[in-house]
Parts: sequence; C-alpha cells; structure tokens
Amino acid sequence: MRIMGSVRYNTGFAFAALLAIVFAGCSNQKGSAQNLLWEIDATVSAAEPEAAKYVPEQLADIQTKLERLRAEFDKKDYAAVITAAPAVLGSAQSLATSAAAKKDEILKALNDDWANLALAVPGEVTALQNRVELLDKKSGKKLAKGVDVGSAKDRMGDVTSLWSKAQAAFAAGNLNEAVATAKDVKLKADTLAGTLKIDL
Repeated sequence: MRIMGSVRYNTGFAFAALLAIVFAGCSNQKGSAQNLLWEIDATVSAAEPEAAKYVPEQLADIQTKLERLRAEFDKKDYAAVITAAPAVLGSAQSLATSAAAKKDEILKALNDDWANLALAVPGEVTALQNRVELLDKKSGKKLAKGVDVGSAKDRMGDVTSLWSKAQAAFAAGNLNEAVATAKDVKLKADTLAGTLKIDL
C-alpha cells in the first residue's frame, strides 16, 4: 500500500511539475511576444510623422503586418508572433532611414528646380515688364496693335506679385511653395509672352 501511495504521489508530483513547466513556457512566450509587439509599435510610432510624408506605402505595409501580429497574439499564438516579429521589427527600424533618404532626394530635386527657375524667371519678368512699358508708350503704339495693353499690364502685375511670393517662400525655407509658385510664374510669363509676341 505504501508503494502504491508512493507511486501515486510521485506520478502526481511529476504531472504537476510538467504542468508548471508548460505554463512557465507559455508565460515566457507570451512575455517575449508582448515585448516584441511593444518594440515594433514604439519604433513605428517614432518614425511615423516623417514616414507618412515620404514613404507612406512602406509605413502602411508595416502597420498591416503589425496588425496581423496583434491578431496572432490575441489568438494566443505566441510562437507565431515570436517567429514573424523580428522581420517586422527590422522593417520598422528601417522606416526612419528610408524616410530620411526620400526626404533628401525630394529636397535635392526641389533645390535643383528652384536654382533653374531662379536663373530663368527674373530675366523673363524683366523682359516682359520692358515690353509692356514699351507698348504702353506712344512710341509703341504700332507694336501694340492687336494687343490689349491694359489686360497685359494687369497680367504683368500678377506675374511680378507671384514672383515676389515665390521669393518670400524660398527665403522662409518653404521650398515646396517656392517651387510651385515659381512654376506658376513661369507658366504665366510664357503665356503673356505669347500675347505680347515676344520670344523669351
């Protein structure tokens, strides 16, 4: 009887010990999975403002993968989370670098655009202004034949005003606005040049 009791006791103890190991393993997996999710979430959150501007598709892809990991975690499939999370974390860690590289690329393109426009537009504006002033004089009446000088003067005012706005935007460090406005100036100047019958 003592032997049987001892066997039952030992068997029960072994089963309890096994359960403890299993539960400990599950607990460790859950903690590891949770930590990985937190790390990915923190990394994505830190990079999100710039990533949303410059690499939105990459950001959206990582956010989708993170949601899948969260779904796996909610289903208590911690092993799946632990297996897949490192790759997602690596992608998340590359977000800031990718966004910075794209930002530099865009800024370089904008700077190049501005340099070209700043070289071309002032001369065009001056040429147009001189032409409008000439057409507005008595000595330019023959040249002004078929041209609505009053309208040309108004449009010239728009061109010079817009160019001033573009220069102010550049001075304030707003390259996007500066280049967009300068391109608008160039378009209006070219159109006005056609009306005034001069080749810029």
